[in-house]
Amino acid sequence: MGSVKDLVVLEKPTPERSGRGRFIFSDRYSVFDWGEMPDHIAQKGQALCLLGAYFFEKLEKLGVPTHYYGLVANDHPAKLDEIGQPAGVMEVKLVRVLEPTPTAGGYDYSLYQTEKANFLIPLEVIYRNSLPQGSSVFKRLREGKLKPSDIGLDHFPEPGEKLAQPILDVSTKLEATDRYLSWEEAQQIAGLSDKEVERIQETVLLVNRLITEEVERLGLSHEDGKVEFAFDEERNLMLVDVLGTPDECRFTFDGIPVSKEAARIYYRRTPWFKEVEAAKKQDAQRWKELVKSSPPPLSPKMKKLVEGLYQACCNEITGREWFSVPPLRQIITELRQELEL
Repeated sequence: MGSVKDLVVLEKPTPERSGRGRFIFSDRYSVFDWGEMPDHIAQKGQALCLLGAYFFEKLEKLGVPTHYYGLVANDHPAKLDEIGQPAGVMEVKLVRVLEPTPTAGGYDYSLYQTEKANFLIPLEVIYRNSLPQGSSVFKRLREGKLKPSDIGLDHFPEPGEKLAQPILDVSTKLEATDRYLSWEEAQQIAGLSDKEVERIQETVLLVNRLITEEVERLGLSHEDGKVEFAFDEERNLMLVDVLGTPDECRFTFDGIPVSKEAARIYYRRTPWFKEVEAAKKQDAQRWKELVKSSPPPLSPKMKKLVEGLYQACCNEITGREWFSVPPLRQIITELRQELEL
């Protein structure tokens, strides 16, 4: 079970052959790599599933390979325009997940030097169009782990700063805590060729442009997002997991988050978050064992607003009224008041 969706394996992948599975999108959510939080966000799973399908189908029309087969209706995969009710299950092609081996000094990725195909690339690519309040870039700059020149800037950025060109970050995917890498490090641990790195970067920029164009129709800003890749049986790159949702992207409207960043803002004001941050600094691998408290639930009003964000966002991006909720702008106005932003 994942923190936000479950996987049912229909056919197990092998080194030579892909498998088949179904993502069951839940109403669970996670922030700060904690795993399942105490609340469930009603119909969030269906909203994410529908949005993911919407963008996968758009990308397929652009000729971009993905692992998406369709939404499950009547126990068979179907396209978005073939279903009449919200769906929360997506059928996908499965590849192998090759776990790096933990070592005293970190992780051993040597198996990626010999494996050739049909596996998840152990990286997460993050694209950034701006640097909103709460972006991890500011923390890394403060800690000296990043320099402005590393992201194409000649100055220390301000929160909310728009970037002239998107920047592409890359991090580990299969470690206890995501760790940012240089592109050279990422290429080395994943066993990628120069051409494969170039293709990954080109695809991420295309995904970014597509999502940006879609959400700008609604007056939303597309601040950043993440993308994952795998190799199929022939070592062709394909997009995997899910993309274009408020969990994978950071959308804002006039500075107000239209994503799970709203929940992050809420939790950053709690003692639990301070304990999480301290634990991660103490032990990057076993930090969760050091956190003695549990995250508190969202307030009832905050929970309802976050539910509305997901549902209205899905309605308005896909252009179909899947959920009976107020317009997105109305929900955002109430959220601004609740978070005192």
